[in-house]
Amino acid sequence: MSKILLDTNAYSRYLLGDERVLDHLAGADIIYMSVFVLGELYYGYSQGIKEVENREKLNTFLDKPSVFLLDATHDTSEFFASIKKQLKKNGTPIPLNDVWIAAHTMEMGAELITYDKHFQHVPGLRLWKELP
Repeated sequence: MSKILLDTNAYSRYLLGDERVLDHLAGADIIYMSVFVLGELYYGYSQGIKEVENREKLNTFLDKPSVFLLDATHDTSEFFASIKKQLKKNGTPIPLNDVWIAAHTMEMGAELITYDKHFQHVPGLRLWKELP
């Protein structure tokens, strides 16, 4: 079973018709969206002039039967702590929201669809092969 989690930039590229993202979405059995990605999207929308339109598009995406919105759980927090500790030990910090997104990805046993290279610093995180 193919499980993926979309990072904020991958969702944005999906809206722009990025073939690589579209192919991964089409091949996935389960698509996860982290509540932390949702927060980043809502923030971005609030800065623009198409907030209502963007929220409607997002709601349509979230309503798809293969898409599941993830809330933070106790297990998510355990993954977060482990990842953050390892990143600090290795001297390779990443943005805090991205630690949470990585935690969700690992908790769900999914592959992260992202264009952010700093996720390569997260030990054990499964990343898509399209990462530039």
